[in-house]
Amino acid sequence: MRTLHGIELNDFTVAYLVCALWSSMDNDDNPLDLEHDLGDLSKEAVQSAKDDCDSFLSANAEIILTETPDEYDNEQAGHDFWLTRNGHGSGFWDRGIGEAGKKLTDSAHSFGECNLYLGDDNVVYMA
Repeated sequence: MRTLHGIELNDFTVAYLVCALWSSMDNDDNPLDLEHDLGDLSKEAVQSAKDDCDSFLSANAEIILTETPDEYDNEQAGHDFWLTRNGHGSGFWDRGIGEAGKKLTDSAHSFGECNLYLGDDNVVYMA
């Protein structure tokens, strides 16, 4: 567990947020993670990520636990949730986990897209 802004986050959610920073760009089209880390996320962004990740896991834990290989862990799944829901061209569907990948992809798409952006206050927000 890791705590950000007083919010406890599991490995899935931390990986989701790390991937979000890695795949998102700042105002100059540089990856956010070049100059920003999890500590730069707004409390609202962290809470939103936690809520979405908790909902996704609640709906899909059984698939992740029983239909994916042992080496496919919560960190990889958190990473894939961000990529898949936002249409980054990689994610659950291309991990070689068969039908489980299709089910998780469909579930991730049901959450819709969300994006990180850098505010004028140099804080990273989620929309």
